[in-house]
Amino acid sequence: MTTALLLSCIKIFCCRILDVTCGTIRTILTVKENGKAAALVGFCEVFVWYVIVKDAMTSDGPVIAIAIAYAAGYATGTYVGGQIARRVISGNVTVQVVTSRRDDAMLSAIRDAGFAITVLNANESEFAEGKYLIIATVDKKQLKVFEDLVKEKDEKAFIMVSDTKSYVGGYFGK
Repeated sequence: MTTALLLSCIKIFCCRILDVTCGTIRTILTVKENGKAAALVGFCEVFVWYVIVKDAMTSDGPVIAIAIAYAAGYATGTYVGGQIARRVISGNVTVQVVTSRRDDAMLSAIRDAGFAITVLNANESEFAEGKYLIIATVDKKQLKVFEDLVKEKDEKAFIMVSDTKSYVGGYFGK
């Protein structure tokens, strides 16, 4: 492998990380209805992609080396983009918890930790005694804290998490 080919592979690899990371972030911004930011990121994504594809198509040397650099950059960019998006893009999630039993101490602990919750009594069934259904909207950055608190009080609790697109009114603790 020549020095020129190696440098070309490194350039392709790095640029693919950049453009795929942009693509991941653009997709999340689009889903979160942040169209202007998504458009700006999309412009950067396609600009980098175009430049690197042109370079990849005109490179001299074995095609397999270029293809490996291109694919490895894509895979790495997918991972990096996900990590960045998870840390940078804020938002809320809706958490629903089905407890294994009624436990007022758990509800107090969750509220004392600063989380706003709505609690519904779940009927007894042939499978279990009475339970609670706890509903909360939690900042994604606080989700692990919330989950750990629930699991500490009820290790058998069933926790469901979904993205919250929007909400109106209510009280939000943490």
